[in-house]
Amino acid sequence: MLTRRHIRVKVMQGLYAMTQTTEDTLDKEKKFLSLSMEKMGSLYLLHLSLFIELQARAADHLILSSKKYISSSADLDPSKAKFSNNLVLAQIKNNEAINSAIAARKLNTWYLHEEYVKIIFKEIVESAAYSEYLKNSENTYEEDLAFVIKIFKEIIAPNDKVYDFLEDHTITWADDMPIVNTFLLKQLKKLTPKVIGSDFIKDLAILEDDAEFAQNLLVKTALKESILAKETADKTPKWDKDRIADIDGILLKMSICELLFFPSIPVRVTINEYLEIAKEYSTPKSSIFINGILDSLSKEYKDQGRLEKVGRGLL
Repeated sequence: MLTRRHIRVKVMQGLYAMTQTTEDTLDKEKKFLSLSMEKMGSLYLLHLSLFIELQARAADHLILSSKKYISSSADLDPSKAKFSNNLVLAQIKNNEAINSAIAARKLNTWYLHEEYVKIIFKEIVESAAYSEYLKNSENTYEEDLAFVIKIFKEIIAPNDKVYDFLEDHTITWADDMPIVNTFLLKQLKKLTPKVIGSDFIKDLAILEDDAEFAQNLLVKTALKESILAKETADKTPKWDKDRIADIDGILLKMSICELLFFPSIPVRVTINEYLEIAKEYSTPKSSIFINGILDSLSKEYKDQGRLEKVGRGLL
């Protein structure tokens, strides 16, 4: 689920947090980094539990409609059962591995935030996608899957109220949501009737090398901060330390750390990754500033034999 760029962003945020306090917080940031990576899995499972909750609400809505004292023909329309009988939602709901993972992380909590489920459910049943879905009263797996993908892309993922709720729930989820949403969409598109629960959640576990990379990058950059800062001293003679944006300074130190102390990561990959992060998280001119320094340093390191990269094409 995690990309190396997203890991770099999390490390950057941890290092930035350390610059904002005089306390010795490296151990604290190491724990927070591990926790924030783990919580990406929780966000993914929370989305799956929302699907389960929506199908349950569809079933409850159908029962209530049938029990009305005066039921309209629309209430008794058999096609209305299609949502509650959706084969893909049932597949997720009945997956023992998914349910166990949700229960283990204590994420069966949508009943405590029923108003958000109501918002999503109302938008679904009032949508053009829902009307189109009901035209055929029979459930086919392919049609049910297409409907689930459509409502996720058009209604659930972009919903501002749900986004605000999740952002308030866990501070790191604001940055995680686009990554998790993309991952979930890919998982949905790969679904078949034969997919089992363990297949659906097997990528949840943080790969050991990703966790190790994140911790190493955080620790090495933090502990070698003064050494890394000296690397750029003669490259920015006209820039006082106070004139360089905090984020730019952190990104430079992280990228130099990768160039010098991460032999398996190609030079061009390191430079490109930090330029993209700078474009998103720093000032409009940051990427140009950082690119100029890194380009100069990488050539200098190569000439001096300081780039100890292993494998082909890494320089």
